[in-house]
Amino acid sequence: MSKSQANFDPFFDASGSDGQGDPTRFFNRDHSWLEFNARVLEMCADPRTPLLERVRFMAIYTRNLDEFYMKRVGAMRHAIETGVSATIFEPLTPAQVLHTVRTRVLALDGIQTKILIDQLLPELRTAGIALLQWSDLSESERAEAQAWFRRNVFPILTPLAVDPGHRFPFISNMSVSLGLVVRRPGEPETMFARVKIPESPTRMYEMRSGKRFLPVQEIIEHNLDELFPGMEILQVLPFRVTRDAEIEAERDASDDLLISVEQKLKERKFARVVRLEVASGASPRILRFLMEELDLGAEDIYETSGLTDYGILDAIADVDLPAMKYSRWTPLPPAELSAEAGSSIFSQIRKGDILVHHPYQSFDLSVEKFIIDAANDPKVLCIKQSLYRTSGDSPFIASLIHAAESGKQVAVLVELRARFDEARNIEWARKLENAGVHVAYGVIGLKTHTKTALVVRQETDGIRCYGHVGTGNYNARTARVYEDFGILTSDPLITEDLVGLFNYMTGRSRQTKFNKLLIAPVSMKRRFIDLIEREIELHTAQRPGRIIAKMNQIEDRGVMDALYRASKAGVQIDLIVRGFCCIRPGVPGLSENIRVRSLIGRFLEHSRVFYFGAGKSEPLDGDFFIGSADWMYRNLQTRVEAATPIEKIEHRRILWTTLEYSLQDVRQSWELLPSGSYQRVLDDGLQAEDPRRLGLHQRLMNDALALHARSQGDTTSLADPVSESSPQEPQLQSESRPRKQKNPRSAG
Repeated sequence: MSKSQANFDPFFDASGSDGQGDPTRFFNRDHSWLEFNARVLEMCADPRTPLLERVRFMAIYTRNLDEFYMKRVGAMRHAIETGVSATIFEPLTPAQVLHTVRTRVLALDGIQTKILIDQLLPELRTAGIALLQWSDLSESERAEAQAWFRRNVFPILTPLAVDPGHRFPFISNMSVSLGLVVRRPGEPETMFARVKIPESPTRMYEMRSGKRFLPVQEIIEHNLDELFPGMEILQVLPFRVTRDAEIEAERDASDDLLISVEQKLKERKFARVVRLEVASGASPRILRFLMEELDLGAEDIYETSGLTDYGILDAIADVDLPAMKYSRWTPLPPAELSAEAGSSIFSQIRKGDILVHHPYQSFDLSVEKFIIDAANDPKVLCIKQSLYRTSGDSPFIASLIHAAESGKQVAVLVELRARFDEARNIEWARKLENAGVHVAYGVIGLKTHTKTALVVRQETDGIRCYGHVGTGNYNARTARVYEDFGILTSDPLITEDLVGLFNYMTGRSRQTKFNKLLIAPVSMKRRFIDLIEREIELHTAQRPGRIIAKMNQIEDRGVMDALYRASKAGVQIDLIVRGFCCIRPGVPGLSENIRVRSLIGRFLEHSRVFYFGAGKSEPLDGDFFIGSADWMYRNLQTRVEAATPIEKIEHRRILWTTLEYSLQDVRQSWELLPSGSYQRVLDDGLQAEDPRRLGLHQRLMNDALALHARSQGDTTSLADPVSESSPQEPQLQSESRPRKQKNPRSAG
């Protein structure tokens, strides 16, 4: 069995204590997040994963870590500088946390380099794919690379020298640069110069021979004499800078929120540097100079013997070799939505709630269609929608603009503070406003994270409302690789709640009571804790209490303490948590009835599903909820979130099957141990034909194919189950991945 290699809480001692009141009953959030990324890295070494997907996971690991430094390490630095001490829930000071983070990251970086050099590169060479260095090239190949460099890269480069007449240049976030020491021949005086490696036209040049890749950094580094003709180049050091990206607007800001966020975006560009990555064996002179100019200490320096930027591996992962990628998956039409010509989505929703599960079922034929049809339907009077993250070519924006221009009332909640999407959301907000859409930026002090839409339609028997409540963003791109649930409904109690929710978000209403929806920060946390407490009250030996919760991360101490109380009472608790998990399972007297699993694979597990047994003997008679909120303080207390009950028995069966498959998974899951380390769940002892060996994603794809075949009337020959080798779009294992920005800043 493989384990992640750290136990981050040396002060914890479970012996002789029930843990209540002991701050070490919770794992440190940042340490737990690093263990999540360690699991992503472990996918790179898993021979069962197709080779090019393993290469992709290596790039994902690096992007995740970049985001962690931009978001979390900057906050740690600020806490240290302002003298913030450990809280009652955290035995480690910010300085101690930062030290242990650095230690773990350095160890993981070493593992990453070893996997690349010892496993991936040799296997790629066997497959006819090569990641080259300049020394690997023949004379003719060097001539080819130089000719390409002169045509496509050389005109873009701007070498910047530092001397009395030239200040130290601005180093943009996530950019790779070459630091040089140069001098004029025959003169003793030297100077520092910097050359930025450009993002375009590419960061990886593919040789004409095909499938042989040379980093552009290598080409520039070995042709510096063309940038500095007549100069001596004494030393060269590749380096990469990471800047703090914490730009949260003040909660009590009285200024216009859009202007405030725009100002914060400008400040982010010049934010302090929180990490400097350099090649191993770095020139002490250049390194010392960079540290002085960037105001860095030794603890901010990370030496690597691998690539300066592993993000360039995406070019290799994109190679068109279907046999070395996940099988191609095309989301299927939802069985509950008819494809009949002229069929109205609203008439189908009136027949009963429709549950959709992405990416197994089509996002564009369900959620997108819901908004597109509403925009085109002359009977629709009003559309309201919340947008947290959406794609660059979002069909929702076009539909909402069309609806407004057609005379419909359209109101949109645009969350300007969606990290790394702020600039895009500002652009969308202005386009929507220019088209006559009523745009609001949410409730002051709260992020709008809820995934909800409301359509008001004039029908023969009066006005009827239709709604969508989901677990994922209105993003057509990520919907193909993020796993999420959503429900389309005309339930008058839920749509009445949606009317109240949008009034709360746009008009600052003080509504605190809702019919069915659980709304944060109004009532969601209290309701979840009440449901946990109810399991304690109803627990008996004959009908033991049961809780299953699936989410991205868990950190809220109030909810976790309620789960500890339930565990002590004998309630059986299974948590399926993809990312960081601050609850400590399996501790005698505290959490021996709590089990935690994490799943990582071809799709990013993103849905939030909550199940409470409610004292029923039949699992499907319990209470099921789906929603936008994880069990985190920020989601439950400082964000607007919504969760909805799932009431149709066939929908509950789908959710129950997903939870069961998740808990049975022996292909892509890890178990959290009381120490804080994770242990890979293996398929030891299972027969070759046991479906549990397929893993969660494969089983759900096969189920979706079988359901689609039945819906098409094919009862004799179901579609063949897909396998794990053929093309698939790249998966994202971090929900808010930084995106490439144009000059003058690169954000990842």
